[in-house]
Amino acid sequence: MSKESHKQNVQKATRFVQETSRQVSHRFRQRYHFMAPAGWINDPNGLIQYKGIYHLFYQHNPYKAVWGPMHWGHAVSRDFIHWEHLPIALAPSEEYEQGQGGCFSGSAVENEGMLNLLYTGASTVNGQQVQVQCLAQSKDGITFEKYPGNPILKRSGKAERDFRDPKVWKHGNFWYMVTAAQEKESGSALLYRSTDLIHWDFLSLLAGGDPKLGSMWECPDFFEINGTGVLLFSPVGFEDRKASYLTGHLNYESGTFAAETLGETDWGFDFYAAQTFQDAKGRRIMIGWANGWDWMPWWNGFGPTQPDLWCGHMNLPREVTVCDDGKLSFHPVEELKTLRTDAWSASGFTLQAETAQTLHAGDGIHFELMICFDLTATSAKQISLFLRCSETEQTVLTCDLENGDLVFDRSASSTYDNGVKRCPLESAHSNTLTLHLFADTCSIEVFTDDGRTVMSSNIYPSANSSGLFLRAHGGDVRVSSIETWGLG
Repeated sequence: MSKESHKQNVQKATRFVQETSRQVSHRFRQRYHFMAPAGWINDPNGLIQYKGIYHLFYQHNPYKAVWGPMHWGHAVSRDFIHWEHLPIALAPSEEYEQGQGGCFSGSAVENEGMLNLLYTGASTVNGQQVQVQCLAQSKDGITFEKYPGNPILKRSGKAERDFRDPKVWKHGNFWYMVTAAQEKESGSALLYRSTDLIHWDFLSLLAGGDPKLGSMWECPDFFEINGTGVLLFSPVGFEDRKASYLTGHLNYESGTFAAETLGETDWGFDFYAAQTFQDAKGRRIMIGWANGWDWMPWWNGFGPTQPDLWCGHMNLPREVTVCDDGKLSFHPVEELKTLRTDAWSASGFTLQAETAQTLHAGDGIHFELMICFDLTATSAKQISLFLRCSETEQTVLTCDLENGDLVFDRSASSTYDNGVKRCPLESAHSNTLTLHLFADTCSIEVFTDDGRTVMSSNIYPSANSSGLFLRAHGGDVRVSSIETWGLG
């Protein structure tokens, strides 16, 4: 097909989103998390700071609030908070994007002043999906033309069915690409090298090949922080994990990655397909998709917003750092502080066992909360925050000091939500414990252990569920300080 066909498909999809956005129900729309104007979104794609502006592309079905033929949505921002929606960047138009496929996930790099999108073209051939890697380019960062020589990289045989999500970066004189693949029924990340973004040579199996770590690693992302190599991946079938990472060291000549540490990016129900980029301040910024897939043990659908003509949002942008032991730490970007209003605080009090203390945080729905406990003066076995409460609904975040776990219980959050998520809480046996929490219309994101432990989950309570209180179980708890702010 021609460049004109792609242009027409982009214009058609863009118009449809604009028209549908006027009909979208706002009952669960987020206040400060990124969402598309209408339709379906999933993986963040092509994160980059190009000509001083942050660009966020994303997997998008503009025509329905369900997964479907994939387009690339596009938005820009200067602060990660206020986003301007731009025209659709990529729409299916070529033979290698037809059938149950489209323009799957990928990444963005700048080269000689042009913005380059490297993505997976997915098509259906003889009833089987074929996945190949493709290139699209733009001079203005808005209008993209697909490279006439696409696909630029492909595999053959069974391997062509699971070969996607290229993440590209430059090191020295070479471009490197890591892609998701399945090798011997195991999740794997493949490494390729190029001098021109068009001609690619296979370098190595970067990591993977262990069936215990899942049957497929989606959306791999490799980067380095202060000499430490980091590989993010979203594993399919790796216990209850779905957002993992390895840290170690990469030999760029041989393509050998010596992995030393395995960790989890986010332990909550709703965080997947994370991608990162480095901004002009030198920060490594990460954004994930706040939802999941039907193969996850706790899956209960994509949420009740599909009848509202939209589905999906992104998690808060986070800055990634490497700790001395090789683990990663994640902190909300500092720009979020500009949203703060209606500050409230309290300090230096003891909450007795089995009693509840009401807390104040904005409107009880859209807020930020930081609370610090003195565990040297605490005898409680569990400390629970009750969020988004009413007579019939509640979401409970519990620090289980006795068992060393952080527990997120959304089984009573609404008639839609269900499930309990548990993860290790390092600070349970320390002198202090700090929780940093962000609540929006339909999500809760919790940061603790100095950012080493994060849980992000969606909830769908009614608008009158806005109560917030603290409770101690099995003993007293000493609260050093509480700070809260309304947001937005």
